[in-house]
Parts: sequence; structure tokens; C-alpha cells
Amino acid sequence: MKTYKIAVIAGDGTGPEVVAEGVKVLKAAASTFKFGLDFTYFDYGGDRYLKTGKIISDEEVQELKNFDAIYLGAIGHPDVKPGILETGLLLKIRFDLDQYINLRPVKLYPGVDCPLKDKKPEDIDFVVIRENTGGIYTGHGGVTRKGTPDEIATQVMVYDRRTVDRCLKFAFELKKRRNEERETSRPKPLHLVHKRNVLMNCGDLWFRAFEEMGVKEYPDISREYMHVDATTMWFVKNPEWFDVVVTENLFGDIITDLGAMIQGGMGIAAGGNINPQGVSMFEPIGGSAPKYTGKKMINPLAAIEAGRMMIDFLGEHKAASAIEQAVAQACTKLKSLSAGKMGYNTEEVGDMVASAV
Repeated sequence: MKTYKIAVIAGDGTGPEVVAEGVKVLKAAASTFKFGLDFTYFDYGGDRYLKTGKIISDEEVQELKNFDAIYLGAIGHPDVKPGILETGLLLKIRFDLDQYINLRPVKLYPGVDCPLKDKKPEDIDFVVIRENTGGIYTGHGGVTRKGTPDEIATQVMVYDRRTVDRCLKFAFELKKRRNEERETSRPKPLHLVHKRNVLMNCGDLWFRAFEEMGVKEYPDISREYMHVDATTMWFVKNPEWFDVVVTENLFGDIITDLGAMIQGGMGIAAGGNINPQGVSMFEPIGGSAPKYTGKKMINPLAAIEAGRMMIDFLGEHKAASAIEQAVAQACTKLKSLSAGKMGYNTEEVGDMVASAV
């Protein structure tokens, strides 16, 4: 029986609560589908920082390379200044482990209220691939004359061809697999999203690389380009147009939150920080929600979905499919995905999904 070593960073606020339910479901799946899960817990987060002044060291990041995957709860503490944990922990792990793909499924489950009029589950089922280690988030730039009326601040969007190509390669391969799985005579195109009419340098690099790779390596996959502002409109008006969307870091950060809302909100949205050749990290998209800590009111479905993505990435596809079906079934029973309005407490939702698996 194959056993996977999982590093668990439960994090802050309600993170440990939702991770506990995710682990519960993962254990049920492992038992049913005959594989092992070896969980090791780490205390990285706000409490540790407040007690010790430490976030995560280079050596501790290197230790994470010994695991098959990382399962993250939530990071964010009300007593820690915004940006410290996000930069010192989340971005450090993503960059140091070269998790260059942020994978965000946008799927509307049955029974979930969609804010878009007349849209049904068959209309909203796509994936956004956000480049995860380049762009504005690399920190190129600076500040001069700070605190004066003449202050200047710069933050530069930086991309090299290798970074762009490997992200596009992941997108084309995922689109190829989805086309094969769905066996439709008229597959939807792969969409590239940028703002090349204004960001002419980086935008042109992404567009040329997209076209060249499509023509040379994937001539059977149809392609379309969209400006990011137009994409936000079409996500709302015609989400059924999309199947796989690929974009750079900042634009991906923005449009995936819109995607989360059209699939029903942060209570169901999950994502993966992927290094296809290394260690990847999976997490619910919502924050630590400290005001709900310990009240058993928080929705664990996003964390459960993150766990599903994790074992699917590790190759346990049947188990992942069973969790997906169990989540879909749970969605038809919950009154709402919002904390405190589900009709069940956090543990009861976890039990519901685990028993269905």
C-alpha cells in the first residue's frame, strides 16, 4: 500500500478547524481506496510569530521538500500586521519551492446559490491557471523620497521567457487532457488573459509565446486572447464560454476571486500552488476568519476541496472523484455556504462528507 507524506500547516484562526475536517475526509478516502497518509504538523503562523518572532526559516522550507505535498489551513492573525505572514510564509514557500502554477478550479456544485442569474452547474466548470512566481509579486522596484510630497514608488512587472513558457506548457497540457476526457466535437478554446494593449512589453511576450507554442506544439487546441478587463465582464455574463484560462500573476490573483464568487463564494473555493516536478501546496482560498475561531460555525468544504485537489495531484484519482461527489451531495443539504448559516456545524459537515466517501 502506497503511503504519502503530508506536511500540515493548519495556520491561524479557523484554519485548524477546517484542516481537521479535511484530514477526516482524507482519512476516510484513504481507508476506502487503500492508500496511506502520514501527516506531520507544523506550527507556522501568527501564534508562533508572536511568541518567537520567527515565521519560517530557509532550513524549515527545505525540510518541506521531504514531503509529497503540503496541506495548508489559513494564514492571517489579527495581532500581526498585514503582509508580514503573507510575504514571510506564503510567498516564501511558493517562491522557494518554485510552486510556479496557481491552480484554481471554478465549479458550481448542485444546490449552491450562484449570484449570476439563471446560471446552472453545467454553465460554470472551468479552471484558471495563474502564473505564481513572477510578475509584480517578485518585488522589483522601490521607494524614493518616502514621506515627502515628492515620494516615488515603483513596482515592476517582470517576466522572462522561461517563466512564461513553463506556465503556458502546463496550461496547454491541462487543456489537452480536459479535451480528451470530455470527448466533445467542439471543445472550448484555451484562453490567454492579459492587457497587451497597454502593458505592451510583458503582454507581447505572453501573447507571442502563447501563439508560438500553440502553432508548433498544440495545433489541435483552439486559442483565444482576452484583455483582463473584458474577462471580468464575460466571467459574469457568459461563464459557460470558459474551460481553461491562463494568465499572469496579478491578473490571476484578481480574476480567481471573481471566479470564487460565481461558484458560490469562499466557502467552497480551493486552490493549489503547484510545482509539477517538486512539492506542491493546497489550501482553501478563504482567510483565517478569526472572529469565528472555536465556534464550530465555519464552512470546511473549501478545505475539503483542497484536500481533494491534493490527492488528485498525487495520483489518487478515484479517491478524489469520490470526495468530489460527496462534496456535491453535501452542497444539496446545506442551507448556505456561509459561516453560521449552513444548518450544520463545522464537524457535522465534515462527518457528512466523510461518511459519503
